[in-house]
Amino acid sequence: MSRLLLSVTVIGASLGVTARAQETEAFTADVERGEQVYDKWCAPCHGPGPGLPGFDGLPGTQQLRLKYRGTDVPAVLDQRNDLVPEFIEVIVRQGVSFMPQFRKTEVSDADLEALTAYLTRNKAESQ
Repeated sequence: MSRLLLSVTVIGASLGVTARAQETEAFTADVERGEQVYDKWCAPCHGPGPGLPGFDGLPGTQQLRLKYRGTDVPAVLDQRNDLVPEFIEVIVRQGVSFMPQFRKTEVSDADLEALTAYLTRNKAESQ
């Protein structure tokens, strides 16, 4: 009986390791795809780099720098570690202030899921 229990335990553990490895691979693929989505749709406003003459950043980065001045929250969106998927999804679909909303024909649900994986990767790393 104990051999059977040991065998079941070993098989269960190995299946758990395999499942975690598959989840990690899927998350990594989502992060990579999310970075592509970010580079196309978000980085032109929220990335690093110079802004228009008289501004020290791109429009979205500049606005976040003003919003979070005096705190340690990074203005460049993909450097943050406090973002959660639900917040990202609402902002992308509804927009905020001067930021437009993005329709599903522009950023598909799958791309939005990948984008949230990319933008929340720092949160996972910091915990």
